Amino acid sequence: MELTRFITEDGVEVIVETGDDEPAIIPVARGADGIADAAATLDSGLDRITAVAGSAVRRLRAMAQRPDEITVELGVRLNASVGAVIARSESEGHLAVTLVWRTGHADTPDS
Repeated sequence: MELTRFITEDGVEVIVETGDDEPAIIPVARGADGIADAAATLDSGLDRITAVAGSAVRRLRAMAQRPDEITVELGVRLNASVGAVIARSESEGHLAVTLVWRTGHADTPDS
C-alpha cells in the first residue's frame, strides 16, 4: 500500500491509497512528505473511464429491443502512473451491465 497525490483540474489535491502491486508500475516522483505524485491528473484518468461507460451505454441503447433502463457498473482503481483504470474482478476487467424491460412496454421482448 502506498499513498498517491492526485490533482484535479480545479487544482484540488486528493490523497488516495493505491496498491503497490500493480502491473507495469512506472516509478513516480515522491514529495518531501513521502507521498507519490501521480503522473496524470485525476480528471484525465476518470475521462478514460467515462469514455468507456459512455461507449457501453451508446451501444446498449442501439439494441433492437431498447431497454427501459440501463445500468453500467465499472470498478475503478486509481493508479499512480496512469490515473484511473478499470479494476479487475478476479482475472478479468470489471464491467457489469444490467438491462431492464418493464412489462407492458411496446418494445419489450415479451410483447
